[in-house]
Amino acid sequence: MALIHHVTTGAGGPPMVFVHGFGCAHDDWDAQVAHFAPRRMTVAVDLRGHGASPGPAADCSIERYGADVAEVMRALALPPAIVVGHSMGCRVAVEAALQAPERTKAVVLVDGSQFAPAMGPVLRQVFAQPDGFASLVKGMFRDMSTPKSPPAAVAKIEDRVLRLPRAVGEKMLLDMQRYDVTRYEASLGALRVPVLALQTTYSNEKRERRTMSQGQSSPYLDMLRARLADVRVDIIEDTGHFPQIDEPARTNAVLGAFAESLAG
Repeated sequence: MALIHHVTTGAGGPPMVFVHGFGCAHDDWDAQVAHFAPRRMTVAVDLRGHGASPGPAADCSIERYGADVAEVMRALALPPAIVVGHSMGCRVAVEAALQAPERTKAVVLVDGSQFAPAMGPVLRQVFAQPDGFASLVKGMFRDMSTPKSPPAAVAKIEDRVLRLPRAVGEKMLLDMQRYDVTRYEASLGALRVPVLALQTTYSNEKRERRTMSQGQSSPYLDMLRARLADVRVDIIEDTGHFPQIDEPARTNAVLGAFAESLAG
């Protein structure tokens, strides 16, 4: 397969490589590209089966996605870059960093999470229903916004995920759960670059997504701290799952400060 679809803008370093989440596309990062491109190179990708990148379900996995991003980084001959992943893209960013360590300066995890082992059977039971996938993703994505989220953006995000091929969507939700249980923690522990976790939400014991407040932790953040002794955690309060869209100025400020700290 040719390189996955990617949009390159700007010049300067370190570059920023933006990786979207499940059911999403490269334009989720438009506000970050517009902000950073005047002074550094930005690369925003579409993962297989998403956006403008073709790909059947059989060719989709977290590891394959990571390899695809690494291939783009090498093809562009990027100097060591800051790889920024959102949601599912957090896992992809970690894999890309491990597969292209010579092209990676740091990793940013934007509102990441970790599926529990028990979620595998739950997902399979839901997908066995004729409308199971559509019902699941509708509920998931509606839970990701807040009353402050731009209504047009919320509608666009929901419409886009419902247009995701069901085979790709089901494969990747199951694959995320598989990856989280069998590989995620070891992959994090293998990173040898600075890591920033920019967190805005967590899931409670009922699997309901809730916004976070300063000083709050979560099982996911506790896991990151256990695997990454020097991980930096920044929380943007009162924000949904898409801080890059809901709170672009605050998101850009956190990303910019992290990039400057790397230069220092």
